[in-house]
Amino acid sequence: MTAVAVAALTGGTLAGVLTATAAQEEPAAGAPQAPATASVLQFVSHPDDDLYFMNPDTAQTLADGTPLTTVYLTAGEANGVNSRAARAAVTAPDKPAYAEARQNGIRAAYAEMVTGDRRSPWDRSVIPTAGGGEAELDTLRDHPGVRLVWLQLREAGAAFADRPVSLRGLWHGRIPVLGSQRASGTPVTADFAYSKEQVVATLEGLLDRFRPTFVRTLDPTPGTDVKAGRLRDHQDHAYGARFAQAALARYAERPGHPPVGVQSYMGYPNTFLPAALDGRSAGAKLRSLRTYAWVDGTDHCGSPAGCGDLKMADRPTGAGWTGTVRYARGASSGWLQPDADGGLLAFGVQDGRLATWRRGAGDDSWRGPELLAGGGLDGGVASVRLPDGRIAVFGTRTSFEGPAGYRREVVAVEQAAPGGGFGAWRSLGTPGKRDEGDRTPDISAPAAAVDSAGRVSLFLRDGDHRLAGRERRPGGDWGPWRALGGADLHGDPVAASDARGRTYVFAGTPRTVLMWTGASGGGRPAGPLPTGLPPTTIALSAGPAPAGEGVRLWAHGPGAGRPLAADFAGPVRLAPVPAPAGGVAGYGPVSGAGGLVAARSRTGRLAVAALPGTGGDGGWRLSGFPLAGAPAAGPDGVAALGQDGRLHWLPSPR
Repeated sequence: MTAVAVAALTGGTLAGVLTATAAQEEPAAGAPQAPATASVLQFVSHPDDDLYFMNPDTAQTLADGTPLTTVYLTAGEANGVNSRAARAAVTAPDKPAYAEARQNGIRAAYAEMVTGDRRSPWDRSVIPTAGGGEAELDTLRDHPGVRLVWLQLREAGAAFADRPVSLRGLWHGRIPVLGSQRASGTPVTADFAYSKEQVVATLEGLLDRFRPTFVRTLDPTPGTDVKAGRLRDHQDHAYGARFAQAALARYAERPGHPPVGVQSYMGYPNTFLPAALDGRSAGAKLRSLRTYAWVDGTDHCGSPAGCGDLKMADRPTGAGWTGTVRYARGASSGWLQPDADGGLLAFGVQDGRLATWRRGAGDDSWRGPELLAGGGLDGGVASVRLPDGRIAVFGTRTSFEGPAGYRREVVAVEQAAPGGGFGAWRSLGTPGKRDEGDRTPDISAPAAAVDSAGRVSLFLRDGDHRLAGRERRPGGDWGPWRALGGADLHGDPVAASDARGRTYVFAGTPRTVLMWTGASGGGRPAGPLPTGLPPTTIALSAGPAPAGEGVRLWAHGPGAGRPLAADFAGPVRLAPVPAPAGGVAGYGPVSGAGGLVAARSRTGRLAVAALPGTGGDGGWRLSGFPLAGAPAAGPDGVAALGQDGRLHWLPSPR
């Protein structure tokens, strides 16, 4: 796609558009299969949350042949009316039947994604739960690695209104137990009710039963809309994710299980943000949702309840959700650092702990992971090299305090000496007091940079969607959190320093990308400053520009799915960046270093290319493993975590 085409697509001007790569289809057949050790588990609150908010990732896992288990916490019974809008007023409510119709729609959508035939049969059974009740387990007969678990708890019945009988009410102790809403036709024959403790125990038991290496949830901290005074996402989405978080924290303490990586996904707020998917990916996502919504009305399931969710038949796109997917956190590419011996250190989060891998100078292999003491880490960490050669790592940590408590704070850990081990975690708090009571701790993952004066600057998006920062002076003392401005920021900010010692910070909004930058020789970044870039609230990454002047910003283009780049020196945007030959459509994080660029492809594989003029052929190379999180480009290759929990390394194609 040309820059003119991108300008037309985004409504931006030609002068304000990043350089985009041309379109290129990726191989759809013959791709290497995922390692047999990988296993994915998804926790969602309603039937369709996975299709709307986790796809295309769900479909990619199924296409890879990776074992996939999806757990639905509630029955999704709503008001019990299963009809198109025109007949809603004359359709009698039947909550058990509507819950069954949604189950039928999900089974059809999954069967179609796996086999191409929505009629592919399922084996339905009952399993006991660790909470003392029973759940329905559905297994796709010809693909037994594909499983659906229905817990069938009552849903809130309203996205935002106060509903004490709900997951939210149970979490905050407003009700002692939450009862079941069994679907008609389910093999589960007895009603039950769970306390908060029993829900957590049930989810922990499912983790132990299916032993995933990678878990997907919705966003447990979608934030509060200040004007409306309510959560930005459906209350079941947020609190279902919190129950999953609590279960994962307990499961992390169990010995002998495979380490687990976690990715959380944005829900309803996608409505107000630019599209993230290319047309082909969005079209495949819509096909699955049309099957789920039973748009054609053909009786393919033989159930009197219906074969899908007719409420969605008139609008299977939802509120613009089929055109996008967004990770709520864990999209930072700043987790690869040079070590004191000339090798590399890589960082990730497994079982809520910092995982460290080491690659010695001249080595072909990595050692690790080594898990640092101290749990509760959220996905996504940032790292910097301090002036004395030590490495510091920053992240956020979630803890559960009291019967209804929930806190999130920024934490940091440093090497005791260059090339040595890491010390104890230190809390750096959060801006304001938004981590107390019923205020959702909606802070982003942190970003950090070091200027030439030795000042460490730490940045994050706060609960009001503004930029906040904190600085550590060269003497080692941290100053207070400060408001740095901006408005309507989304995603995680990114930070970098250039050869002159200037610190840069970038953050996306629904309209553009904003920038803060410091003076040569060090100093606090000032802003926000306009960049003239088109809107992209997908993950950003930044690092020193290869030519030594300024920094380079990387992102995926909105709606086009192609990696984009722009160079800045101070507040000035420099000449366009030459693009790799061809192109690779995808979404999610992009990372660049030196003359390399790495991106998530449409198929969920890692794609790596050398930029023109850097000694490579300029073409893209696809990896053979499903990507988890953000790739991190280094001086001679790209590191990436797979859904199998392993660190993968792709040498430079130059």
